[in-house]
Amino acid sequence: MGKKIVLLGYGRMGKEVEDIALERGHEILLRIKRDNAEDLNPENLKSADVAIDFSLPEAAPDLIQTCLENKVPVVSGTTGWLSKKSLIEDYCKEKGSAFLYASNFSIGVNVFFALNKFLAETMKDLEDYSVKMAEVHHTGKKDAPSGTAISLAHEIIQENSRYSGWNLGTDPMPSSIPIEAIREAGVPGTHEVEYQSEIDSIKIIHQAHNRKGFALGAVMAAEFIIGKAGLFDMNDVIQIQKNA
Repeated sequence: MGKKIVLLGYGRMGKEVEDIALERGHEILLRIKRDNAEDLNPENLKSADVAIDFSLPEAAPDLIQTCLENKVPVVSGTTGWLSKKSLIEDYCKEKGSAFLYASNFSIGVNVFFALNKFLAETMKDLEDYSVKMAEVHHTGKKDAPSGTAISLAHEIIQENSRYSGWNLGTDPMPSSIPIEAIREAGVPGTHEVEYQSEIDSIKIIHQAHNRKGFALGAVMAAEFIIGKAGLFDMNDVIQIQKNA
């Protein structure tokens, strides 16, 4: 049975999510933009089953909090606001609602995360290899590096004690993973992790061909989270083991 979905943000990703949601038999209850934020109120949220957030970084925390306050579970893919993520998670627990954040909803990217984690664990004691990363996105992307690139870097840092952080750019810094951020017109998203030594290189790449994969994953996450309480991620949705 179709569910009633609130879209937080109605830009390119919001519209892609709308198309996929309608294809899967759901209804769009609200489309929240800058000029109608007041429509996100308790009365309008009474019949909502779930909210999907692809809003602006400065707007996301308040929009998400309003939904959680009204017991509407939220799936969020907005990046650039994560300094407040722990506060939102605490608020979600306090209200007994449900929240799922993913820096990237693509099923393929989440498989890529699992590969990245496995490779990082494999390479952690091979000190001849240094790691670097690159990401390419469309020119309209506001944050750099991407949230996905940061998530990939954090996975490496967790597995490899030689690294304690990341830096934006191509120049290596002590204990830091360099992440090159490139902006090109029309590129949905490419992420690359490379281990390099004097002898050889090992590289894994994920390249999105369009935004449909992101939108499909977000709708699948929304379908998953309805009726649940707590904090979730895409591993829960597609059941990739965290120690894969």
